[in-house]
Amino acid sequence: MTMPLEIITLPCLSDNYAFLLHNDDTGQTALVDAPEEAAIKAELDKRGWGLDLILLTHHHWDHVDGVDALRAAFGAKVVGASADAHRLPDLDLSVSEGDRFDCLGVEVEVLDVSGHTVGHIAFHLPSEKAVFTADSLMALGCGRLFEGTPEQMWASLQKLKALPSETSVYSGHEYTQSNARFAITIEPDNKALRLRANAIDNARAEGRPTVPSTLQEEKDTNPFLRADLAEVKNALGMAHAQDAEVFAEIRSRKDNF
Repeated sequence: MTMPLEIITLPCLSDNYAFLLHNDDTGQTALVDAPEEAAIKAELDKRGWGLDLILLTHHHWDHVDGVDALRAAFGAKVVGASADAHRLPDLDLSVSEGDRFDCLGVEVEVLDVSGHTVGHIAFHLPSEKAVFTADSLMALGCGRLFEGTPEQMWASLQKLKALPSETSVYSGHEYTQSNARFAITIEPDNKALRLRANAIDNARAEGRPTVPSTLQEEKDTNPFLRADLAEVKNALGMAHAQDAEVFAEIRSRKDNF
């Protein structure tokens, strides 16, 4: 039986995360998003790993800036969204919603999670109980809607919410502490949220990342996943509003927070 992949949460730039996936049986390594070359190459060199595959979630510079240098250094193949191919680094494999492909010997399912950008994808690895969501679903948050609509993002979040609750959510930034402060303004009486906020404060005080989180944690505490719940609608004075309208209101409040 093959061992699970080793997954490394790697801080990059000021508040980004990249993720290294390593198969100890084969010695192969993959990377999800490439915010910069330096931190990623340093970690690979420290561990004595090469780089075989780079998976890209979306086109923003702070997720792709290191791709060309890493590809040149290691010969890695690059996977990204067909819909975003015109503004991503050159792709060796273009993928779309519902596609499946092999990464280090495990199956990856592609989800279209447009909203933050149109063409943003997430990578779900069922055997590893992991999903790489970048700037779609984030720890206690979701990405700003730079290109998509609230309806698009709400639909994307529903796809992610439907994954198994024990799934680890690997999101793209260390925004969790400020996200927690905002979430409490929406649900001040959510005990799970207050406990999580305290744990986040402790983690950051010790310099520990708050990513990944579990999907169950997000379902219990992330206001953007909870816009369909009666208690959230009531708290916002939107008891009879459509779910996507409630999501849009929460997103608007966060943008002005």
